[in-house]
Amino acid sequence: MTILIAGAGIGGLTAALMLHQRGIKAQVIEQAATVREVGVGINTLPHSIAELDALGLLPALDKIGLRTRELRYLNRLGQEVWRELRGTHAGHAHPQFSIHRGRLQKMLYDAVVDRMGVDAVLTGLRLSGFVQDEGGVTAYFKDTVDGCTSRTLRGEVLICADGIHSSGRRQFYPNEGRLSWEGVVMWRGAVEWPVWEDGETMAIAGGLGGKLVLYPITRAENGTQLMNWVVNIRMADASVSPPPPESWSRTAPLSKVLPFAKRFHVPGMDIEALVRASDAIFEYPMADRDPLPRWTHGRVTLLGDAAHPMYPVGSNGSAQAILDARCLADLLARAEHPREALYRYELDRLPKTAEVVRMNRAGGPERVIDEVEKRSPAGFDDVEDVLSHKEREAIVKGYAKTAGFAAGNAPK
Repeated sequence: MTILIAGAGIGGLTAALMLHQRGIKAQVIEQAATVREVGVGINTLPHSIAELDALGLLPALDKIGLRTRELRYLNRLGQEVWRELRGTHAGHAHPQFSIHRGRLQKMLYDAVVDRMGVDAVLTGLRLSGFVQDEGGVTAYFKDTVDGCTSRTLRGEVLICADGIHSSGRRQFYPNEGRLSWEGVVMWRGAVEWPVWEDGETMAIAGGLGGKLVLYPITRAENGTQLMNWVVNIRMADASVSPPPPESWSRTAPLSKVLPFAKRFHVPGMDIEALVRASDAIFEYPMADRDPLPRWTHGRVTLLGDAAHPMYPVGSNGSAQAILDARCLADLLARAEHPREALYRYELDRLPKTAEVVRMNRAGGPERVIDEVEKRSPAGFDDVEDVLSHKEREAIVKGYAKTAGFAAGNAPK
C-alpha cells in the first residue's frame, strides 16, 4: 500500500514517519521548491511530544528546542493573574517544548529523508486535482517552479495535509468562502536576548483588546537565548473588512507594531527594546475556518490545518496535527480496507478538533486574562477580589482537559 501525502508541514511529515514505522509506504509531495526553516516560535504540548518520542525524536527535539517549565498569565500592566508549571514539571510524562517552527519542520524532514530515502519527499509540486476509483487515487500535481509541467502519482489513499489554503479541501468545498477572521492581526519576531527569569518561562499578557506572548525557543548559551515574541491586536471590524493576506513570510515595518507593543508591561523585560532589536517582523491575520461536516471522501481525507485550522491560542495547532497523524497511521495499519480507516479517523478526530476550534475562538485558556480585564481594566490590588482562584482554575484547567493535555491524561 502506498499513501500519498500532499504537504510537507509538521502534520504531513509526522504522518509519513508514523506510516513508515508501521510498515506502510508513504510519498510526501510539497509545493515549495525546498523545505526551509520558515516562521518563528511555537509550543508543542506533552501529548504530542509523546507521539514524537514514540518515533525516537526526543533527543533531536532537545537539540533544537527548549523544555518549558512555567507559564504566567498577566494583565497588560504586568500584574500576575495565574501561573502554572508545564510539561514534566506539572506531572506529565513528557515535556512541553518551545521551539522554532521551521527547525521542527526541518528536523522532521531530515528524519523522513534519513529513514525513507531522499525521494520520499518530492518538492516544487502543488496538488491540482485527483480522481478516485475502486483501486485507489490518481493525484495530479502542477510544477510550481516552471508553472507548466505536471506530474501524476498513484496511491491507495491521498492525505491532504496542505495547510489552511488546502487544495484538497477546496476540491470538496469549492464554495467555502474566505477565512473566518475577527479583525485581529498578529506580529511575531525572534531575537537573541539576555536570559529572562529562569530561561524556561513563558508569559502571556493583556486582555480582550490585545495580547503579548513571550517565550524563549532555545536553551541559553553565554547568557543569551533566542526569545520569541508575539503581539496581537484587534485592528478592524471583521464584518466589513476582509482579512489581509495570510503568509508566514509577510514582513511588517517596526513602526506598525511598536506603538502596540509599548502597551504591555512584563516585569524584568524591556518589550520596546526587544521588538526594536528584531531583524524581521512577520505579520498575518489570526484566522481559522468553521469546522467541516466531513473530512473524508472515499480514499481522500484531510489532516492538520487543512482539516481544522484554528486560532493560535492554547499552543494547540501543531499538537493536533501530530495527534491526527498518529490516529490515522494506527487505523491504516489495522483496518481491513483504507476506506474503513479514513472513516474511523474522521469519526475520532473531527469532533475533538472541532471543539478545540470553538474553544480557541472563545479565547482558550487566555480567557482567564480576558475575564480579569473585563472586570478590572485598570488593574487590581488582589486578583482574588476580581476573579477567584476556583474561577481562574476552571478556565485554564478546563481547556487543558478538553484539548487532551491535562496532567494525567494518557495519549491515545
